Amino acid sequence: MRQIMLVDDEPQILSALKRELRAYTQSPACRYPLEVSAFDSPLEALRAQQGRTCDIVISDYRIPEMDGVTFLEKMKAAQPDAIRIILSGAAELDVLIEAINRVQIFRYIPKPWRSYDVISVIEQALAYRDLLLENQRLADIVRMQQGRLSKQEMELRRLEKESPGITKVNWGPQGEVLLDETDT
Repeated sequence: MRQIMLVDDEPQILSALKRELRAYTQSPACRYPLEVSAFDSPLEALRAQQGRTCDIVISDYRIPEMDGVTFLEKMKAAQPDAIRIILSGAAELDVLIEAINRVQIFRYIPKPWRSYDVISVIEQALAYRDLLLENQRLADIVRMQQGRLSKQEMELRRLEKESPGITKVNWGPQGEVLLDETDT
């Protein structure tokens, strides 16, 4: 099941996107079954993504608390393999350039959108992500064969992709493992 995160401060936009993605998942044309999570707050979305893999993140550009590019930048730091997409009614060229340069967005979807375009972009993004991950896996195998990557390092990379954050341990001052950052 592929994980898609939607972030937009307008509930009707989130509902419309979820409805379209649910209809796609239930159709015979569905190549990628989807699980969709929607958030009206980028801060809430950032908290929710911790410890789970996200395949695609679709964010509005103009959202409260932080703009969409800043949000996608934080998502990129947390989950570099997630495909990032901007959805916005603002077709300002400088916004698009900033999104491309700072967070390497995969696509820009204008509001209002056409259902076919959204589904097509998602299918392309998932196929592209699969290709990137396969290329990374094959490159790791080559590095391991050349002695530049140990089997342990390769397994740690695989685990981190499967469950983001699993290989990062927070240590306390007495050497204890902290399960939550509020424990300090």
